[in-house]
Amino acid sequence: MSDHPLSNETRAKLKMVSTASIATALYKRGLRNQFIQGVVPVAPKNENMVGPAFTLRYIPAREDRNPITVFRNPDHPQRVAVETCPEGHVLVMDARKDARAATAGSILITRLALRGAAGVVSDGGFRDAEGIGALDMPAYYAKPSAPTNLTLHEALDINVAISCGDAAVFPGDVLVGDKDGVMVIPAHLADDIAEECSGMESFEDFVLEEVRAGAAIIGLYPCTKEENQQKYDVWRKKTGR
Repeated sequence: MSDHPLSNETRAKLKMVSTASIATALYKRGLRNQFIQGVVPVAPKNENMVGPAFTLRYIPAREDRNPITVFRNPDHPQRVAVETCPEGHVLVMDARKDARAATAGSILITRLALRGAAGVVSDGGFRDAEGIGALDMPAYYAKPSAPTNLTLHEALDINVAISCGDAAVFPGDVLVGDKDGVMVIPAHLADDIAEECSGMESFEDFVLEEVRAGAAIIGLYPCTKEENQQKYDVWRKKTGR
């Protein structure tokens, strides 16, 4: 696991910031490929998904290795991942962006939720997507897919570095998901990103109010006019932000 555990304070801050703000903060630090491409919420939730990554890697299935009977094996990596993902973590699956077969279904994801996971992300498909969407736990996928994972995927490695939606995900990286998608924050940056983005969210809320009131963008976003900075300072005192 990561040498930089996610604190409750940082988790709480990240629950209140957008993936867009996180993307900008990471871009400032030279990190441009931290958005998991091609995944969407199974069903939108009102609260962000936040948690360290616990990973599962799939490789292409080979027919002689993946008969339906492999699920009888108590050491099957897909089942083991569901039963060992730590509480508060996000199970992240590398399906090579191939959603023609499911990477999990509602029974396994329900078990994951009841074990206290913070969420699940797959760049492949889920079967029984309606049932997964009804859970309180956030879930992200490429699209619904009825065929069992064995059709195209072999679950192989647990808690190793993976690719998910073209983003590198290392065990312990901090995953943040909102209604737009999922960002991957390197664990050692999570505290700084959370702090910076909390300020960004405050400023952008102020800007949006100004824009809705008819203000022009130039000199406001980004803030290059002192008068706008003064307005923001007054707004922060008034709103407690």
